Amino acid sequence: MRTLGYAAVAAFAATVPLANWLIGNVGTECYPGGPCVIPVWPGVVAPSGVLMVGAALALRDAVHRLAGWRWAVAAIAIGAALSVPFSPPGLVAASLSAFVLSELADFAVYAPLARRRLAIAVLASGVAGALADSALFLALAFGSLDLMAGQVIGKVAFSALAAGLILATRCPAGTAP
Repeated sequence: MRTLGYAAVAAFAATVPLANWLIGNVGTECYPGGPCVIPVWPGVVAPSGVLMVGAALALRDAVHRLAGWRWAVAAIAIGAALSVPFSPPGLVAASLSAFVLSELADFAVYAPLARRRLAIAVLASGVAGALADSALFLALAFGSLDLMAGQVIGKVAFSALAAGLILATRCPAGTAP
């Protein structure tokens, strides 16, 4: 694995503790015993960790491409371990579970598409990962899907941005995004 692959793994691993930290510490409003939220669309809010998880969906695809799926799974485990000192145990468990499920959803969609249509693979796997991650995380962490729309909007926006960058740079299949 090259330097770019290691950088992608490190950045992806960092998204897990950063997302968990944001949820409890940064937002336009913080609910007692619940998440801090930010606006992601007019009238729609999401837990502030959505910023990092949206980036994670795009970074995960970069890790798959540059280092392989095993490194993506390792980065999730490393990120969860790094979260332990900064987040409540229930939040870490919900985050880890959601990252693993979204990894599986992402891989099922990304792997078959990436060889031929990289931008579509990034966008489609981002949507699949966003739906899986959001539903499981919100259910486990907060016992409610009330913030589902904001979670999905925030995460898919990052995937759309990454897909747009790939198209804009005409990054062909088989090369780094």
